Amino acid sequence: MTHMTRLVEIVWKCIGICITAILLVTAVVWGYKMHPTDAPCASLEYIIEDQDERMYLTESELNQLLRSEDIYPVGRQLNSISLHRIERVVAMHPMVRTAECYLTPRNEVKVCLTQRVPLLRVSTQTETYFVDMDRRVMQARASVRDSVLSATGLIGVQTATTQLADFAEWLQDNRYWRARVHHVQLRSPKTACLYLRDEQMPRIVLGSLHGYERKLAKLRTFLENSAEAMQDKQYNELDIRFRGQVIGRK
Repeated sequence: MTHMTRLVEIVWKCIGICITAILLVTAVVWGYKMHPTDAPCASLEYIIEDQDERMYLTESELNQLLRSEDIYPVGRQLNSISLHRIERVVAMHPMVRTAECYLTPRNEVKVCLTQRVPLLRVSTQTETYFVDMDRRVMQARASVRDSVLSATGLIGVQTATTQLADFAEWLQDNRYWRARVHHVQLRSPKTACLYLRDEQMPRIVLGSLHGYERKLAKLRTFLENSAEAMQDKQYNELDIRFRGQVIGRK
């Protein structure tokens, strides 16, 4: 009985091995039929996730980038195409955030990508650039027309990508102040001034970029309760640096 049981187990193992081998061979043959390695790439398509909201780049730019690296895939045999390298090169474009490349059953190469999203525009005496949502410096180009906070003055990259970027993100999430503040000027590391969209409103002396939530909450309360006084006195400047105080200056 034991001998028969072992024999049955051996037979079933052999059957399992045969089935596995058949499945593997079928998969290889089917894969070859789907993507024969000597078949040419039929087409290249870029799928830009957020192109309805913004369009910072063109397909011709991306094609030129691939050609400059001698990896433009259309017409090439599939076994000579590196999808990973196409991904890596497309991701090198200064407006691209992420890129993913794959091959379809019709021998088409598709590249899905997302674009970088500006958060803050920085202008100094020597350069102009954006800081994106990932806190990385992003080159300024004519195609980038997003309405974001503008920052000028004595601004280093470190400040732009940390304190100013934090403030810009907070501003985007704050409905009240997002509709009012459009420009911040750093006169020194400890003196930031805000300029409102309403040009009739005075500039706001914020002081350092620390504690801006508290300072602007105080200013909002002041503005909502002092509309008539603001019109009568016509201040040129409102200083909110000091705790519990809003100082108006003409």
